Amino acid sequence: MTFRAISEDRPGPKWAGLFAEYWPSYKAWWSREGLAGRPTYMECRRALRHHMPELSGLYDDLCELVGGGDLAARFLSFYRPPPYLSGCSQAVWQGPEPLIVRNYDYNANAFDAVVLRTRWLDRQVIGTSDGLVGLVDGMNDAGLAVSLTFGGRREVGQGFGVPIILRYILQVCETTEEAGEVLRRMPCHMSYNVTVLDAQRRYLTAYLTPDRPAVLTHAAVATNHQERVEWASHARFTATVERERYLLQRLTLHPETQDRFIRSFLRPPLYSTAFSSGFGTLYTAAYRPTRRTMELYWPGQSWTKSFDQFEEDARRIALPEMPVPVSL
Repeated sequence: MTFRAISEDRPGPKWAGLFAEYWPSYKAWWSREGLAGRPTYMECRRALRHHMPELSGLYDDLCELVGGGDLAARFLSFYRPPPYLSGCSQAVWQGPEPLIVRNYDYNANAFDAVVLRTRWLDRQVIGTSDGLVGLVDGMNDAGLAVSLTFGGRREVGQGFGVPIILRYILQVCETTEEAGEVLRRMPCHMSYNVTVLDAQRRYLTAYLTPDRPAVLTHAAVATNHQERVEWASHARFTATVERERYLLQRLTLHPETQDRFIRSFLRPPLYSTAFSSGFGTLYTAAYRPTRRTMELYWPGQSWTKSFDQFEEDARRIALPEMPVPVSL
């Protein structure tokens, strides 16, 4: 897998080139249940204007940049996308400096593998791209960091895919409190856990669901369930309870340095080798809001990016072949 770092202040030729490269795969994914199962362009645009009005002008610009096609415009809204699952673990370090660390466990063949730095709406944002508009984790120039994990429930409903919700938070919010207000009101199409940390070390974890009101907690750890396990087979396969307990123990029973805490994400039970089943750990990310830096880690190497020093380069990562049968 090749990870690329791309920097472009405004949507332009670099972003359009990425879209052209990825669009055939995303188009197949978006259409896999039939186009009748996806919302119309007008439904998408109305939903975006109602729930994320600050993004409406940016959305129009992105649609125009990719040619103004109906299907591409519907996809770029990330409104009511097809269901998808991931693994993931994330935790807020309990030391004096704000630090959030996460593992992203997902299908390597359905991953952008792009670290994107933008200045959309005059707000600098850096993070790991999903759908080229959304993010699975990221940070803005105010020092607000966000990260997601799948919430471990089967229900699918009305709402946005969570990556665009993370993008919206980073474009319009500066504090954890402001992000919490967005998460409380924003409809999400599946169950996800979103952890937010700001430069003043205030944090929360929101449990988003399509069929219940969002729950905002002071949990420092999120894996792949919410207040209780509701999808037992998924929980067993992803070891969500075991990973949560392990992280809680590290935070409460074994105080440790930042480096030791980060390295623990590169070993079992947090690091997953289930690559052939779509749940292998593709990277570990560490966000430091006061330093305004993000670091990506893999066994044996790391990659640092910041707003002040963002080199457009690439990293080639070898993923082990570890066949793991799965039946959920």
